[in-house]
Amino acid sequence: MAPVLITYIMQPRIVITDDDPGVQDIFKIIFEKAGYQTTIFSSGAQILRNDYELPDVFLLDKQLSGMDGLDICRHLKANPQTKDIPVIMVSATPNIGKMSIEAGADDFIEKPFITRDLLTKVSAVLNKKVIA
Repeated sequence: MAPVLITYIMQPRIVITDDDPGVQDIFKIIFEKAGYQTTIFSSGAQILRNDYELPDVFLLDKQLSGMDGLDICRHLKANPQTKDIPVIMVSATPNIGKMSIEAGADDFIEKPFITRDLLTKVSAVLNKKVIA
C-alpha cells in the first residue's frame, strides 16, 4: 500500500483592530467563513506594544477609542518586523484613501462596505505579498 501524503494548508492570519463590538463580530464572521484565522483587538494598544502573533495582514479601523488607526499604521510600517505586512485601513471618514496611503497603508475600504469588496482587497494584498 502506497503512503498517503497529507497536505495541510495554513489559513491566512488577519489581525483586526476595531473598537465596535458589533463590527468585530461582523469581521469575525466574514473572515472565518472565508477561511481566515482572526485575532481581534478593541484598541491599538497590543499592536503598539508588539503583543500579538505576526499576521499575514492587518485590518485597522481609523477611529479607535483614544487613538487614530493611521498612527498605528505608521507604527507598523516603521517597525522592521511588520513593515512588509499589508495594512488595510477601514473607515467612514471622508478622504480615507488619501490619508491611508500617506500613512503607508497598502489599501483602504470605506464603511459601509460590501463583503465581496472587502474580501477581494484582502486577497489582493495577500497575493501581492506572496508575489513580491
